[in-house]
Formats: sequence, C-alpha cells, structure tokens
Amino acid sequence: MRDPLPLSLLKSAVRLCWVAEVGLRRVLQKMTRQRGYQLAGSCGSCANCCEKPTIKAGPMLWKLPRLRQLFLAYQQKVNGFTLIEADDESQTFAFRCAHFDWKTRKCDSYHSRPFMCRDYPRALLQQPWPEFLPGCGYRPIAGNAEKLRAALAQTELSPEKREELERRMFLR
Repeated sequence: MRDPLPLSLLKSAVRLCWVAEVGLRRVLQKMTRQRGYQLAGSCGSCANCCEKPTIKAGPMLWKLPRLRQLFLAYQQKVNGFTLIEADDESQTFAFRCAHFDWKTRKCDSYHSRPFMCRDYPRALLQQPWPEFLPGCGYRPIAGNAEKLRAALAQTELSPEKREELERRMFLR
C-alpha cells in the first residue's frame, strides 16, 4: 500500500520541517558542548522497531483531549498508524503501522516513511539512559567514553568488573 502522491508530498513537506528542526537542535547541542551519546553499530534489519512504533507524548499532548485527538488523527491519516495502546505511566502511544509487512518484515513506503522511523534509534541518544530494542544492531556509546575508560583503568577493579562497568555505562 504505497502512499498516494498528495500524501507523499505532504510527508515530504513535514519531513523538511523536521529535518530543519532536528538539524538546528543538533547544531545547538554541539555548540553548547552537550555530550550525550554517539551511535555505533548498524541496522541488522530485525524490524523490531517497526512492529510497534511508539511515540512519547509531551505533557500538553497527553493532557489536552482535543490536541491528543488531532495528533492521533494525523498519525492515522498521514502515517498509517493505528493506535493500539496508550500508556498513562510512560505517556506513550503505541501503534500498528499499515505500511509494515509482517511476512517480509519490510516497509512498503520506505521512501516516504515518517520522521520517527527515519530517526530511530538516533532520537534515543538524547535520553539519559538509552534503551534500544532487543535485537537492534545499534548501540549507544557515551560521548566521553575515552575519558571514563581511562579513569576506570586507574581503579583497582578486576578486569571482569571493569568490563561489566564499561558495558553497562555504554563505553564500548
């Protein structure tokens, strides 16, 4: 089910706005020397991120019914996302994507996929403790990993304990 031309054009316009916003945010982060995490690894085509796309809502989106209704309508009509779960605790919406083919585990509209799909897992790198989906070939690396590894090397930890800390702190 490929997107019709008008929908594809709308997605392209939204994508341009998103690219500008994300690009500006990332430039500002570099200018202010916010370290965050870097992305390592590569996509192994497990498609776990496509099975149940999830969006974390901001406070206004979560609490204002009309805004929430518009957001969900947009996701349904433009992105082909059908709401399957809304979690109050984490304030997230989980969807089923109309473009995901469960047999081939591929997207039938890859060229016009939503920005949240384009930016996974890079968007997770801004979290304090990024958690990637099981089977994902990507992994986060701490921005100051070299300094932290050097500091750990000067401690009296066993090699096994040091290796475990490096793994849990995203230093490798």
